Amino acid sequence: MSETSVKIQNLRKAFPKSQRPALSGISAEIRPGIITGLVGPDGAGKTTLMRLIAGLLLPTAGTISVDGMEPGRDAGRLREWIGYMPQKFGLYEDLSVEENLTLHADLRGVIGSERQEVFRRLLEFTDLARFQARLAGKLSGGMKQKLGLACALLGHPRLLLLDEPGVGVDPISRRELWKMVHELIGQGLTVVWSTAYLDEAELCEEVLLLNDGRLLFAGKPSALTARVQGRCLQIRSIEGNRRQLLTRALRLPEVIDGTIQGRNVRLVLRAGLQGIDLQPLDAGPRAEVRPIPPRFEDAFIDVLGGAPGGDSALAQRAHRVSGNHDIVAEAIDLTKKYGDFTAADRVSFSVKRGEIFGLLGPNGAGKSTTFRMMCGLLPPTSGTAHVLGIDLKKSASRARQHLGYMAQKFSLYGNLSVRQNLRFFSGAYGLHGARQREVVEGMIEVFKLEPFLNISPDTLSLGFKQRLALACAVMHEPDLLFLDEPTSGVDPVTRREFWTHINGLIEKSVTVVVTTHFMDEAEYCDRLGLVFRGRIIAAGTPDELKSQAATAGNPAPSMEDAFIALVQRQELEAPVTTK
Repeated sequence: MSETSVKIQNLRKAFPKSQRPALSGISAEIRPGIITGLVGPDGAGKTTLMRLIAGLLLPTAGTISVDGMEPGRDAGRLREWIGYMPQKFGLYEDLSVEENLTLHADLRGVIGSERQEVFRRLLEFTDLARFQARLAGKLSGGMKQKLGLACALLGHPRLLLLDEPGVGVDPISRRELWKMVHELIGQGLTVVWSTAYLDEAELCEEVLLLNDGRLLFAGKPSALTARVQGRCLQIRSIEGNRRQLLTRALRLPEVIDGTIQGRNVRLVLRAGLQGIDLQPLDAGPRAEVRPIPPRFEDAFIDVLGGAPGGDSALAQRAHRVSGNHDIVAEAIDLTKKYGDFTAADRVSFSVKRGEIFGLLGPNGAGKSTTFRMMCGLLPPTSGTAHVLGIDLKKSASRARQHLGYMAQKFSLYGNLSVRQNLRFFSGAYGLHGARQREVVEGMIEVFKLEPFLNISPDTLSLGFKQRLALACAVMHEPDLLFLDEPTSGVDPVTRREFWTHINGLIEKSVTVVVTTHFMDEAEYCDRLGLVFRGRIIAAGTPDELKSQAATAGNPAPSMEDAFIALVQRQELEAPVTTK
């Protein structure tokens, strides 16, 4: 197999009615036989560029060549050379794994004895042979992505375009996907991997960094990371509230970014600075500052001009929550069965007022099922759930008035405009008249929704979809907020904006229960429950879970290391055979 390169010259793409071009003056080369990462914030132009390379869009100006051929002019020939896995699950959920493969094989002209051999090889490669008869819609997120990859590999592609294949996929499945793609590189494929996970970008040999349709950087990830060398530090032995300390730090002009890491706070300083005065941060007499190695994400935020800041406009508008219940949410032996399958198995936990409780786990572990039971949206087979002392079995509608729920999948109404969705949900939560108008206008201002009020949410970028969904979940100022993977697929800047709002709401005594596949986000939680096969297999603070996974070979594991180690340990102790 010959290796395929892509050359892009002065590329521009503009869409009708759009205020600015999706891509403007892009020139780059994607070298053959490597993984090139395509990174950038939401709306940067990553998906547009992939579709142009695939020949699904035509450029407004400039050229793209794939081994000397133009995707628009030579679409028929290049269709055999390019495998494209779109950002949204592009398979048919009501067809089985085998039926999806058959459909895509028909489209790619893979027939006869070759088809059977290709199916056998791809099913073995993706470990989907056991699931050939399962409907695609019933697969876990990780298995859906593997099936999407298998369909993209049908035929003889030389160039593989993967548009955010890790979105909504747990760390174990993401590592499996990376292992599979590295095997493909060894077979001579050229891969373009778009990602919102910047730890993935560090694994690419080269990256293209886009923002507002322009190319800001092209080269090795390490070259970009080097720009923040010596400017990254960690504050340890903090006394007092680490969320408040982070907010104070982000107000300082010398700090461009900051995140919580368990009991510590991680900061990135502006260029030319290598230290920080702890006195204005009120970190306590035992607090200390230690330099730490930079990450690609630090440089990414630096190139974009810094993080959005530590003060939440949403929290500033919110009233402080008050009540007599120290335990705001409680699950007691919650169990949900579907026939012989147990989705949640005697799940028990409690969440205190003003606390962030995180549920982690692989795809299909039972996190969303537990969420829906805790919100009164799904009746448990057995066990009980309480919100503010209210039994959800007996008074689900009364309990729901005190909680906000942001679903894993975008759940707003596409046949209503953005403004109409805000009005509908505010009315459903009991807001009317002048108060409703005041709250709706406040959400428009906080989440910067003014330019999109008269369009369908379906046409919004992912970041603004998530902003709108969060606005609809919090406008009635709930005591308890359930966030099911609220930042899945959004860029690091938007994630920081979300967590600024969450941290601000916690300071108003709102209680938050959250699921996430971003292990950096798990560090923000006060306590975590790790769910596997419907059960909580480990619980504690982020640092306690990391200590449970520590070994002589890895005495200071990351949160992702801990996640994978604890799940794999449980698999070894209690293996199962999938039928």
